[in-house]
Amino acid sequence: MADDFQNKETLRVVVAGNVDDGKSTLLGRLLFDSRSIFDDQLMALCQASEKRGDDNVNLALLSDALHAEQEQGITLDVAHHYFSTARRQFIFIDTPGHIQHTRNMITGASTADLILMLIDARKGIAEQTRRHTFIASLLGIKHMMVAVNKMDLVDYREDIFELIRSNLGNFASKLDFQTIDYIPICALHGDNIVNASLKMPWYKGKTLLNQLENFSCTTPAQITGGRFPVQYVLRPVSNDYQDYLAYAGIVAGGEFKTGQKVIVLPSKTSSYIKSINMGENSLEKASSPMSVSIQLTDDLDINRGDLIVTGDDLPVITQEFDAMIFWCSTAKLLPGNHYLLMQVAREDRCSIKSISYKIDINTGNKIDGVGEAGLNDIVRVSIKTLHGLYIDKYTANHTTGSLILIDETTNETVAAGMII
Repeated sequence: MADDFQNKETLRVVVAGNVDDGKSTLLGRLLFDSRSIFDDQLMALCQASEKRGDDNVNLALLSDALHAEQEQGITLDVAHHYFSTARRQFIFIDTPGHIQHTRNMITGASTADLILMLIDARKGIAEQTRRHTFIASLLGIKHMMVAVNKMDLVDYREDIFELIRSNLGNFASKLDFQTIDYIPICALHGDNIVNASLKMPWYKGKTLLNQLENFSCTTPAQITGGRFPVQYVLRPVSNDYQDYLAYAGIVAGGEFKTGQKVIVLPSKTSSYIKSINMGENSLEKASSPMSVSIQLTDDLDINRGDLIVTGDDLPVITQEFDAMIFWCSTAKLLPGNHYLLMQVAREDRCSIKSISYKIDINTGNKIDGVGEAGLNDIVRVSIKTLHGLYIDKYTANHTTGSLILIDETTNETVAAGMII
């Protein structure tokens, strides 16, 4: 089964939406109706549902892995669910809908190819729906599928579905999505999930699973230059490896080949790749997102946080840049505040020079002249670091173009950002 999973095309889908819109039930229904769970899992599911006092099998329990989630009936953390059909393999990234856990949604969405947005047909578009939609666009996701759930509770009415399609379409039209598809579903009863629904004859489209299986994902073009952030310097002290020196990390972009010329930042020294290893295996080349170790022909002064690059398309080295950040702290963000900035494997201190504008999450419009930002605000800021950082724009490389800010007093992560 592992080999079968590895040999198929993988689609990473972040499942988002407001709290209680039915994300966990939808994922459980997909697994259940496609017969992707084992008999012992089904037995345990039935027992857990009975213990909770549920009238029917509670499919949400298939994806709610944390005990706290099962007790509260909401998703608190990010969970990855691996699912495979005859056509392709999927990684569903189940993210929390509660506004207090929006930072977890950002974590889950940062690696996704597609966002699957759930909307409760009774409630329509919530503020968190718009926030998740905006964040997905900001993170560079170009494709969205919108599942209007709980259609059974609105008598499967086409006019309600069309109203939601129109309202979200108006909001999303200001964003940078290439495709948006809409489908009416009932996750609880399985309408239009794996099997077509007889209760909505007015819907002529494909089922959700059919759409996902046939989805063609176009990945945004990024820089071709190699990016290898050094996570760890390997210098074992043993008789077998007396002179061994290598650098371990994850390839964050481009491709690295043995014999290839590389440049090390920030020193700007150059060398050539002597060998590339993955565990005990030697490789001729490595590409993103492979975890490897690289040996160079020269013994250079390279440390954790340095960046090994290839090609002519080098990162910019600067102490000042702008970023779009999602503020996830109850403490206020104010110009002049100081934080610890983490960018790839590099750390530096920084200050907030200014706040350019804030996003009105209800309209998607910019609000100029704001002097501060609060919890769950999305703002554009100017940042100045103590030392020069080598950066790419987020649109060019999601790894070297991203950052997080940490309050050094509380050690709390207060913001996630994209360099623009």
